[in-house]
Amino acid sequence: MQRGFFITLEGLDGSGKTTQIKRLAAWMEKRHLPPTVTRQPGGTTTGDRIRPLLLDSRSTGLAPMTEMALMFADRAQTIAEVIQPALDAGKIVLCDRFTDSTEAYQGGGRELGSEIVLELHRLICGNLTPDLTLLLLPSLESSLDRARRRNERHNEQTGQDEGRFEQEQDAFYRRVWEKYREIARREPDRVILIGGNLGIDEVHEQIVEAVAEVLLTARKNG
Repeated sequence: MQRGFFITLEGLDGSGKTTQIKRLAAWMEKRHLPPTVTRQPGGTTTGDRIRPLLLDSRSTGLAPMTEMALMFADRAQTIAEVIQPALDAGKIVLCDRFTDSTEAYQGGGRELGSEIVLELHRLICGNLTPDLTLLLLPSLESSLDRARRRNERHNEQTGQDEGRFEQEQDAFYRRVWEKYREIARREPDRVILIGGNLGIDEVHEQIVEAVAEVLLTARKNG
C-alpha cells in the first residue's frame, strides 16, 4: 500500500489556522479524499491532558525546557496513535501544528535555538517530516489582536483558559514570527508561505491550489 500524505498548518495564534484546516478538510471530503485531522497539543487522550498544562494561563513558572519536553511528549503520542497509523493506511493527514511550531515558539520565542529542537525531533519523532507545510503568516499585529480576542471569547463560552502564550510580550512573538520566516527560507520545497493580511476566502484559494498541485505530483510520482 502506498504511504499516505502528511500536511501541516502552521502560524502564529490568530493566523486563521483552525478556520483554514476545517475548510481544507471539507474541500478534500467533497473530492472523496477524507483526511485524518488532528492537532497539537492535543488530539489524543494523553495529549488532551497535556494541552491544559501548556496553554492554561494558570500554568505559571514552566521552564522553557519543560515546556519543550511537554510539546514533544504530546507529539510522540500523536505520531504513535494517530499520524503514523493513518499514513501507513495510505490516508491524508492534516495536522494543526507540528515540530515547526516548537522550533518557532520554543526555539525562537524562548530562545532555545533550532539545533536542540531538530535533534529532539530526530530522536523522539523519528525525524517524521510533513510532505507539505502551509505557513499562514499575516502581520504580527493582526495575528496578536485576533488571538487575544479569540481567547477571550473562548474563555467566556467554554470556561477553558488557553491564553498562557497570549500573555507574552510582543518581543516574544516577533522572535516566533522571524523564526517561522527562517524555516520557510530554509525549506522552500516543503513550506508554502502565505503572508499578508488576506481574507479567509483568499487564503483558502491559495491553500487548495498548493494542496492540489502537490497531491497531483505525488500521484504521478507514486
